[in-house]
Amino acid sequence: MPSCNYQSLVRDNYRRLSQAIPGFIPRREQNYLVAEMGKVLLGRYDASRRILVAEAGTGIGKSLAYLQAGIPWARINQKKLVISTATLALQEQLVDKDLPLFLPHCQPGFRFALAKGRARYCCARRLSDLANGEAQTELFEGAALTTAPLTAAQHTQLAKMWQAYSNKSWQGDRDSWPTPIDSTLWQHIQAERHSCQPMLGHQHCPFHQARAELEQADVIVVNHALLLADLSMGGGIVLPEPEQCLYILDEAHHIADVARDQGSARLPLRQLRRSLEQFNKWQSKLNDLLGVDGQSAIGKLQHSTAQLIPALTEVYRQLFGALQRQDLQTDEQGCLRFSPGELPCGLDETLSILKEDSQAFCRALGPINSQLAEQLKLKPTQAPAIEAALAQISQQQLQGEQLRDGCALLLRPPGAKQTPPARWLELDPKDKQEILLCVTPLAVGHLLEQWCWSRAAAVVMVSATLTALNDFGYFRRAVGLRADDGSHYVRLNSPFNYASARLIIPELACEPSSRDFDSLLATQIPLWLQDQGASLVLFSSYRQMKQAAEALRAQGHSLLVQGEASRQALLQLHKVKCDGQQPSVLFGTGSFSEGLDLPGHYLTNLIITKLPFAVPTSPVEEAMAEWITLCGGNPFMQLALPEASRKLIQACGRLLRTETDGGRIVLLDKRLVSRRYGPALLQALPPFSVNIVKSEA
Repeated sequence: MPSCNYQSLVRDNYRRLSQAIPGFIPRREQNYLVAEMGKVLLGRYDASRRILVAEAGTGIGKSLAYLQAGIPWARINQKKLVISTATLALQEQLVDKDLPLFLPHCQPGFRFALAKGRARYCCARRLSDLANGEAQTELFEGAALTTAPLTAAQHTQLAKMWQAYSNKSWQGDRDSWPTPIDSTLWQHIQAERHSCQPMLGHQHCPFHQARAELEQADVIVVNHALLLADLSMGGGIVLPEPEQCLYILDEAHHIADVARDQGSARLPLRQLRRSLEQFNKWQSKLNDLLGVDGQSAIGKLQHSTAQLIPALTEVYRQLFGALQRQDLQTDEQGCLRFSPGELPCGLDETLSILKEDSQAFCRALGPINSQLAEQLKLKPTQAPAIEAALAQISQQQLQGEQLRDGCALLLRPPGAKQTPPARWLELDPKDKQEILLCVTPLAVGHLLEQWCWSRAAAVVMVSATLTALNDFGYFRRAVGLRADDGSHYVRLNSPFNYASARLIIPELACEPSSRDFDSLLATQIPLWLQDQGASLVLFSSYRQMKQAAEALRAQGHSLLVQGEASRQALLQLHKVKCDGQQPSVLFGTGSFSEGLDLPGHYLTNLIITKLPFAVPTSPVEEAMAEWITLCGGNPFMQLALPEASRKLIQACGRLLRTETDGGRIVLLDKRLVSRRYGPALLQALPPFSVNIVKSEA
């Protein structure tokens, strides 16, 4: 590709954009980010591996930067630009604001679309059946469909939805319906993979109509979960194949966690066994649908089912018996983690048998599915019964694959230099007879390399927080990159005036580990709320937040507390109070530390009650800490401290959202000055004006 052509396009697009925006102010950091992206895309740093990791501080305008750099390159090279985000808010910003803003000024022109998962769309066939009073239970007899019965009001709403879909005033997606749709109602009509068969025709299917629009789009906006789900299946299933894509991974610090979720398995042993037993009883109905020609395939399916049920029962029996005999003991949360090494109770052998039987079961389902599809063409009058059978077979295929892949992951021996997965079981708190056998990969870098880094045309990862303790090493290890693999790294500071914000560290009597810390918060927080207009108080736990809220309300404080209303409602009320020049205090936990945008007078006083160290109580965190220790490392220095640094930067980032913002941050954790790691955490923060004080009026 002629680089001069690309570079001139980027310059011309920037000139048109800057002239069209009233009061446009050039941003040096944004222009530098565009230039660095361009160099990576042109192969200036490494022609065989076009990967950029860019930490771009708040206020740089990174979304407009990657649109300027990415769209012309993708269009010239006939690639798709796939922008993946972690939050719905950023997706909406891109689709509703940034892309429409850039579109009139960009050459070459482009079309864009938002990609959503199948479950965000209704199944037109289900909606039609229910709206017209047809029973759905017959179509899904024996399947794992456990939705609640519909009420009269829900029937009325379904009729309205079908009318809107029929007259094309609604496209069939949950998000565009004018009012929120109750989850129990949506379960009855949502599109599902196991009930969506290609041979049934997709010309009127909302999900497949949306997918057809994606094929015509040059820019696709998606979330991390859907992107990695597609990549984990080899790519090209829902989104274009990786080789045809330039990926922009915004909010990239979430990528490793989402990849870990995609590589995990949770096997509800009792539920899976019940489903198989119901399916085994149902199989006799296949004789009527397939006739003599299907007897061989039906026989093989019945044989494989008869083998799989006892294999699954034996795994359940072994684990449940060991728990009853107290050979295995769960913790207070009902979890039992297996240490690295051999599985307990001789599970290796029984899981190996279960894996083989699951594989045989999946193979036996294939011919049945093909023959039913053929019968659907030959016997249209039996379409409802055949469609029900196809849905049942597809559902069982998914469950068979879940068992097969879960067993394979549980049994997979780690390589010489690979981290073993976390393996554990859980007792269902609602069903004491249910055992969930769980497995999660701890290290996902090799998966991301296999799925994406080694295949994509180019990748740009951006976020306001990618470094930890002023270094990219923590992020690089998490996502499977190496310092010498050709990837390029850029770190750009925010243009905000951080000196206008004060970071205050009071000299407190105790640390958060002290039993007196909760009562200390009840006295300290009111001190730092005095004479303040807009405050946000961040807590490390719901328990601590609720206890502090109760104490402050007893003192007469008016509070807006996370969980007592929706996030949107709380923020709206907070803004109304601020606009009316009334003091407003928001209480929130870790989820309020990221993605919360309260510019200007909506936030001038940020109180952080505790350094955001994660407590390694989950099986995954415990397994990672144990493995690092076994390898001679220090879990605190390698995991807890870098992650706390990143989260602290995110939390502090709630205060300054525009160039003119100011205020103060109060950190009620004396470990910043009393512990050896404190200076490292402070140095990693933006250059606030730091004050260590005894008290403040």
